[in-house]
Amino acid sequence: MGAEKKSIVGRCKRLIFTYGTLKKGFSNHKLMEELIATLDAYYVGSFRTTEKYPLVCGPYRVPFLLNLPGQGNRVWGEAYLVSEVGLARLDELEGTSRGHYQRLAIQISDLPNDLIFDFAEAYYAHESYAHQMWEKNGETGYVTYSHKEAKGYVKRQDRPQNLTFLDHISSFISSDSTTTS
Repeated sequence: MGAEKKSIVGRCKRLIFTYGTLKKGFSNHKLMEELIATLDAYYVGSFRTTEKYPLVCGPYRVPFLLNLPGQGNRVWGEAYLVSEVGLARLDELEGTSRGHYQRLAIQISDLPNDLIFDFAEAYYAHESYAHQMWEKNGETGYVTYSHKEAKGYVKRQDRPQNLTFLDHISSFISSDSTTTS
């Protein structure tokens, strides 16, 4: 292992499972690229959850992993080791202090070896609306957030700015339309 890789791994001690817009090829991956460039993140590989979880889309096709173990599917994603600086930036993006998402433990396994990692964390939809989001999606979830599921995704800066993200979620949950199309 080279000196740079040792430095990154020694500094990046939190394993974060990403399942949505932070993955390669999606709109928020630029943050992961910035963190990798500053040695505050390191791509570990492709993973999936060991348990079934609902992965759904909410307003603006934003993906949400719901902390309802045993429902949904084993979800596919990517894992990154991140530093405390990187973790703070991810927490800010995910709105953990504003009740958007919660960073909680999750057990994942790597592909293709299926080795289990039980010290990972993921950003789940906040518990205040998770069950309603599951019901809104007809209690049907995705295995992965692919470009098909992301079709229609609206970047944060392109959404109406007069409402908070929680306002958008509340409006979405109370609307008559569904997102499973």
